[in-house]
Amino acid sequence: MKRLRKSFTKHEIELLSKNSNVLHVSEKNITYSPTFKVASIQAYQQGKTPLDIFVDAGFPTEIIGRNTPKKCLHRWRNIYSEYGEDGLLYDRRGKASTGRSTKDALTLDEKLRCAEARIKMLEAENELLKKLEALERLTNKALTPSERFELIHQVLCKYKLHRVTRFLCQIAEVSRSGYYRWCNAEVQRQLRKTVDERDFQLINEHFEARNRKAGALDIKMRLERIDNVVMNHKKIRRIMHKFKLITSIRRANPYRKMAKATQEHKTCPNLLNRVFDQGEPEKVLLTDITYISYGNGKWAYLSCIKDGSTRQILAHYLSSSLGISLVQETIDRLMERFDGYVHPEAIFHSDQGMHYTNPNIQKQIAELGFQQSMSRKGNCWDNASMESFFGHLKDELDYKQCTNLEELRICVDEYITFYNSHRYQWTLNKMTPDEFRSHLIAA
Repeated sequence: MKRLRKSFTKHEIELLSKNSNVLHVSEKNITYSPTFKVASIQAYQQGKTPLDIFVDAGFPTEIIGRNTPKKCLHRWRNIYSEYGEDGLLYDRRGKASTGRSTKDALTLDEKLRCAEARIKMLEAENELLKKLEALERLTNKALTPSERFELIHQVLCKYKLHRVTRFLCQIAEVSRSGYYRWCNAEVQRQLRKTVDERDFQLINEHFEARNRKAGALDIKMRLERIDNVVMNHKKIRRIMHKFKLITSIRRANPYRKMAKATQEHKTCPNLLNRVFDQGEPEKVLLTDITYISYGNGKWAYLSCIKDGSTRQILAHYLSSSLGISLVQETIDRLMERFDGYVHPEAIFHSDQGMHYTNPNIQKQIAELGFQQSMSRKGNCWDNASMESFFGHLKDELDYKQCTNLEELRICVDEYITFYNSHRYQWTLNKMTPDEFRSHLIAA
């Protein structure tokens, strides 16, 4: 705890005032005579201790304190070494280096300049606060230190202020050292900006080639396979965010279906339990039907069969009818592709739609040698891989531009060919489904 300074009593003040070496005494301070200060320095130089000097001068140590003599001599010696005896004989407290008060030294022009500088500082403070608030409201999130440094730099340059950097950094809640590091890194920022602009041109080519529906991982794979350019997917995401390349994706709301996910089905057992990839081509076959709207309010129905391991679309059929023949034709096309060969442990997995619970379809599946498996009732996650393909198809295919069923059929055929042979997938070791099938067979 800091020790409080001693206060003199009235009796002690009267006693000290009678000493000829004292000019004035208050409750807190003693003003010593200049001649006593000079005599004390001379006695100290002759070898006397501060305490002896004050005792010989008639100062009771029990009143002034035993440390007071030492402190006074220390202060007087510094003044004496710098200004000589004149420094002790004439009081210099409140004097500037020129010997006059700074307040008195200011001329009218100087006072005007001080007022103008203060106004500029207040304007800068107000503008910085407004910019910080406006930018945070626009981005709807807290500003990064780099963004705050940029605003500080703009305000300093605009008002041509000096020696107020610390003050503005305190307002922006950033460190002054961080601001100076940011200023010194200007060259590196410009180099990075140049590199980002060059990489953006390359990324944007693939983004546009995929009709603005490609994500960072898709672009990364296309860069590596088409342009032989290796670029980190985090960098691609940063550049896409920086240049506002926003991918158009579906916004599914699965909660309605998930609410029914705990209900057990009673049609066929779920043999997969969401293990879609079992490491062997054509062992797990996933199927489903999706609705496609085209033309002026027309509807078509697409049935697909997908390989759970290679992600290939093995067979598909597009029809304007939702009859049982839609699934039968799809299965017939699958068997044409297989040329009659079926994996001995093949599983044919679907949801509990009326097509797959139909006795004729179930009989056809069993006769071909498939084990039939079904998702739980209302549980889209049990056939998530198939649902994922339909989602990508509707994101990336401009099916709404088609005016008739034949145009739509051509578009769907072209997209599935592209999906199987040219669309790289991150989880397939950056290969296309066709390449991954060859990879599994070779392994």
